[in-house]
Amino acid sequence: MSETNHQSVILIGMPGAGKSTIGVLLAKELGLGFLDTDLSIQIREGKTLQVILDESDYLDLRRIEEEVLLETDCHGQVVATGGSAVYSEAAMAHLKSCGPVVYLDVPVEVLRRRIHNYDTRGIARRPDQSFAELFDERTALYRRHADLTVTCTDHLPGEVVDDIRTALATHTPK
Repeated sequence: MSETNHQSVILIGMPGAGKSTIGVLLAKELGLGFLDTDLSIQIREGKTLQVILDESDYLDLRRIEEEVLLETDCHGQVVATGGSAVYSEAAMAHLKSCGPVVYLDVPVEVLRRRIHNYDTRGIARRPDQSFAELFDERTALYRRHADLTVTCTDHLPGEVVDDIRTALATHTPK
């Protein structure tokens, strides 16, 4: 993927994987726009993800997320998705139509260190679901939807961006 190619890059992964941080840096490197879909949800709804969950439930948040993703013009963007985007087949098909989907693969123990606010972060999950259970459930979905997987263990954000750029340069669309 060259700097003049305006294809998008879609980032998926667990909360705490660094999608927003990496996305901003990658967008700058590639000369693309940046879109954080969690922020898009919050702007559209006029409330935080946690307030949406508090006022309804995780399935409602996932429904809203799907609507926002399907309405999103993802062309010419690095898109940092919410961690639950992969629950929607329709949304993922829409995002894949804009460019390759890159899974930021971070081990569960690293994510646990990064996420100190699991119960108040606005994560769309069953109320009784532990972080490890959520990780296992979503990891299968991330792997299924990913065109590319970038392992982020012990990498600084700039190194992850370099790894993504290298993977994109050798990626052949399916």
